[in-house]
Amino acid sequence: MLRWTRSWRLPLRGLGPCSLSFSRVPVAPSSSGRSGAEPRSVLLSYNLLDGEAARPALVFLHGLFGSKTNFSSIAKALARQTGRRVLTVDARNHGDSPHSPDMSYEAMSQDLQDLLPQLGLVPCVLIGHSMGGKTAMLLALQRPELVERLIAVDISPVETTPSSNFPSYMAAMRAVDIPDGVPRSSARKLAEEQLSTVIQDLAERQFLLTNLVEAHGRFVWRVNLEALAQHLDKIMAFPPRQESYPGPTLFLLAPATTLRSGGSSLEPRCRLCPVLATGSTLTAPRTLWLLSEASWPKSC
Repeated sequence: MLRWTRSWRLPLRGLGPCSLSFSRVPVAPSSSGRSGAEPRSVLLSYNLLDGEAARPALVFLHGLFGSKTNFSSIAKALARQTGRRVLTVDARNHGDSPHSPDMSYEAMSQDLQDLLPQLGLVPCVLIGHSMGGKTAMLLALQRPELVERLIAVDISPVETTPSSNFPSYMAAMRAVDIPDGVPRSSARKLAEEQLSTVIQDLAERQFLLTNLVEAHGRFVWRVNLEALAQHLDKIMAFPPRQESYPGPTLFLLAPATTLRSGGSSLEPRCRLCPVLATGSTLTAPRTLWLLSEASWPKSC
């Protein structure tokens, strides 16, 4: 039987009064400008499924605009089939985790460097999709002793193509206007109608709308749009590193994905595996191919 061993989330009451465009939550002090200093971590929201402590846990990191709930079904299935502990985490400025003006990969990596040992989950199998994949790769380079093996989904350790639609998505989300006192069902419908003028794909609109939450009688975006917009260039890039990660590394990509390595120090023990996945990388990844007991698909 599955059971939640531990979970933590930022209460909605912690959001405080805020507008739909800017979720003005109390922010953690930024590490920006502290040259040479370690980024200041925040307490991430997570769900942890119980399993055998003797085996490395599986840790899932979501992409931009995502949350730990993207992996709820796959986490439960993997916990049942493998007997391992499975952790799903909200990145800073996403889901139920606190907001912070610092959205660098160094800061996101530091959050995990603090959280994973506290939960007794090191070394772990680290699985990251898109932005979460870059966070996972940086963590493996910085602290290889924390990562038993690494899986990057639909991403590589280089700058992401600048033709991203993310800026227009953020602008559309900021422009959404929902009157106070509107019921949740009506609020979601209003938001979707307004987003549809910019975002034609229904699945993408529905994915973004998972971030629409009610707090103090008003509807707000739980993602920190201000911080994401200010640091989008950093999120699309990857920090230059001199370290190398010696552990097994698997890159999973959909057929339409072009993966560039850029001479990464993750290459010596990496494997590349195309998978039959459909849908935009913005939406929750189609992760049924992770249901094999091991992290390595047999066909690769």
